[in-house]
Amino acid sequence: MEQLNSTMVEFNTSSSSPEYQPDVVPAVLLSICFLLGVPGNIAVVLLRPNFQHLSSLSQSFMLNLAFSDLLCLLMLPLWIYTLLDSWTFGLEACKLMAYLLYCSIYGSHLTVTMLAVQRYLLVVRLKKFLHLGGKRLLVLLWLVAALLSIPALVFQELSTDENWSECVRIYSSDAQSGASLLTESVVGFILLSVLAFAYIQVRRKVNQSAFFNNPQTNRLVTSIIVTSFVLWVPYLTVNVLGVIAISVENKSLWEFLEQTWGIAVAVTFVNSCLNPVLYAFASYKMRQTTTTNNETAEDEELQE
Repeated sequence: MEQLNSTMVEFNTSSSSPEYQPDVVPAVLLSICFLLGVPGNIAVVLLRPNFQHLSSLSQSFMLNLAFSDLLCLLMLPLWIYTLLDSWTFGLEACKLMAYLLYCSIYGSHLTVTMLAVQRYLLVVRLKKFLHLGGKRLLVLLWLVAALLSIPALVFQELSTDENWSECVRIYSSDAQSGASLLTESVVGFILLSVLAFAYIQVRRKVNQSAFFNNPQTNRLVTSIIVTSFVLWVPYLTVNVLGVIAISVENKSLWEFLEQTWGIAVAVTFVNSCLNPVLYAFASYKMRQTTTTNNETAEDEELQE
């Protein structure tokens, strides 16, 4: 889902070796994400704003979201450095850092999706989130994230030239490259679809009831959907175009995408900056509007 140096994925129809050029724009965007996102997520972990109004399961999801986003953002200085200069940390560090980055991104995205499903079950279906319990759900979540991140260990390599080296994905064939991009796109669009469906259903429930008719809550729900799509759809779309470029062996389209990928990837990190605001305070507002009608369901959830 997240490919920091996806602009450097090998496209075997290209015969020339690219010259090193610092990616200044992505580096600036990632720097802003680091400066704003790290304090925000630390504040969520330490202060836990409005957590007293959330169930134990919601608190677990919120903390997991903050930890995964924080892990992702804390690795950004290293990647920012490599966008501006050569990779000097060796192959093992390349594979490990890429794997951890993928795990944190998948962990964050899966947690957001679980939060959406939980809100859907609680508000629309008046049910608690399954019967697995918070700890088991989080273990399952990170297991899935770890499995989805395995390609980073397999394909992440050092691409070296005379004066510089990069930590990038290198595939043995165009088919491998296309399959990797397609897999990331499919997983990403599935998670976004589940997220959108869950929150749209919640909003419909809010609009159908006079008690739930809270304009502020509607705006918060809408902002969650819009933010996720605005920040992720461009990257996923570029991935799909990459699959098309590989399939039809369109070198000019691939070269254009190589220049676009870095910015599209950097934009997705903005989501890690906004998550503390969107989910900490949105969950609080939604809790305010659902406390009375969902008292029974919430009491059951608190026992998990």
